[in-house]
Amino acid sequence: MMFEELKQEAYEANMLLPRYGLVTFTWGNVSAIDRAEGVFAIKPSGVPYEELKPSDMVIMNMSGERVEGGYKPSSDTPTHLVLYRAFSDIGGIVHTHSSFATSWAQSGRDIPCYGTTHADYFYGDIPCLRCLDKEEIDSAYEENTGHLIVNEFGRMGIEYEAMQACLCKNHGPFCWGKSATDAVNTAVVLEEVAKMAFRTELINSKAAPAPGELQDKHYLRKHGKDAYYGQ
Repeated sequence: MMFEELKQEAYEANMLLPRYGLVTFTWGNVSAIDRAEGVFAIKPSGVPYEELKPSDMVIMNMSGERVEGGYKPSSDTPTHLVLYRAFSDIGGIVHTHSSFATSWAQSGRDIPCYGTTHADYFYGDIPCLRCLDKEEIDSAYEENTGHLIVNEFGRMGIEYEAMQACLCKNHGPFCWGKSATDAVNTAVVLEEVAKMAFRTELINSKAAPAPGELQDKHYLRKHGKDAYYGQ
């Protein structure tokens, strides 16, 4: 057996999803990549979280081939592969159907930045990307989901380091980070921000986004070369 540390990392990150209430049944997955070895570990398809073991994690190479594991990998594996190839600095990816973030995705709406909680983690509105067309769905659905994310971020000039999440319309959220655990943290924050934005509009249907200078202050004090938040 090989890649035990990578499997353990992916396993522990996957087990955080039910702990934080981000998944129902098997509706989600996390992967972790080892760039030096050119492989990533991902949750097996359809295996209940309560039955998962570190050894169940499936090892895939960057050609999309299964290197190790007795189970089939998550059906979303091609999406993860495309993102790993395109976003060279990420170390982990999360996909869930968490309720509030998915509700925004099903509504086809970006999540506006209404306050500093959002701005601390995401630089701007969290984008809701278009739905795949029939040809994209019928040909290579999961792979094309990855291409959609990469292409739309490029088209809109969004930096994946500053916006580590997106919503796929009529589907749900994808998040990423420097590690698998970091990606889960992003997914947790995304769900909370989605919940806050929903409640904001429920309380005040005419609520305006936070001023740009406030958004800048809160994001840039935690991120970038002049960040000063934390120890």
